[in-house]
Amino acid sequence: MMPVTVEIRRGTARFTSREAGRLTRHALSFGPHYDPDRLRFGPMVCHDDHVLGGGRGFDTHQHRDLEVVTWVVEGELDHRDSLGTVRRLRPGSGALLSTGSGVEHAETAAPGVPTRFVQAWLVPDEPGQQPSYAATTPASVDLDARLALLAAGPGVPGDEDAPLHLGTTGASLQVGRLEAGQELAIGPGSSPPGTLRHVYVTTGALLRFSLAEPLAAGDTLVVDGPEAQAAATVVTAVPTELMVWTFA
Repeated sequence: MMPVTVEIRRGTARFTSREAGRLTRHALSFGPHYDPDRLRFGPMVCHDDHVLGGGRGFDTHQHRDLEVVTWVVEGELDHRDSLGTVRRLRPGSGALLSTGSGVEHAETAAPGVPTRFVQAWLVPDEPGQQPSYAATTPASVDLDARLALLAAGPGVPGDEDAPLHLGTTGASLQVGRLEAGQELAIGPGSSPPGTLRHVYVTTGALLRFSLAEPLAAGDTLVVDGPEAQAAATVVTAVPTELMVWTFA
C-alpha cells in the first residue's frame, strides 16, 4: 500500500527573502535557500508569497519552460512582458504566463499601492512551446462559499471550462472564500482527483480541519498519497481565502 503523508507546513517556517520594498516567503528551495526535503511538490517547483511596496517589484527578467500562475490577494499588480502584454491585476484576479521557449516579464505594484500576490511555478509537459499569457478578472471567478476552478491542465475534469489552461497534465488550482463559521468539503466531488494536494490559507484561519489541527494565514496542509482523495472538511474561524492545488 502506498504510504500516506499528511503534513502541516507553517508559514513561519518558510524561507524569507528581503529586498528594498519587497518581502518574499518561499515554500520550496529557492536561490540561496536550500532544503533537500523542499525541492518540489509534484510538478510544483516554486510557491512564493510576495508583498511589495507601492511601485516596487521585480524588474524585467526571463523565464523559460515554466507555467507561472499568479493570484492577487491585495493591491494592484502590473504585468508587462515581451509578448506585448500590459495588464493590471486586482484582488481576485488570476494569471498564467506559459513561458515556453522563453519570455521576459516584469511585475510591480501599482504606484502608491502596497500589493500582495501568491505565485506558483509548475513544470510543463513539453519544453520549448510557444509562450502565451492569459488573465482573469475578479468577476470571472465565483469564489463565494465554494471552491472554484481557476486553472487546469489536460486530464482534469472540466479543464476546458477553466479560465486558465495549464500545460501540465493532471494539475489544477481551485480558489475559494468563506465567511466565519462556514464549512467546505475538499475532496471527491469538490476537487479534481489526485494523489497530491496542497491547501494554502491565503487569509483568515481554519478552526478545524478533519485531517489536521487548526491552520492560520500563511500555513499549508500537504497530503501525499491516497488520503488526498479522501473527503476533508474545513471549518473557518474568520473570513478565509484558500488556494487548493491538486496533482494527479
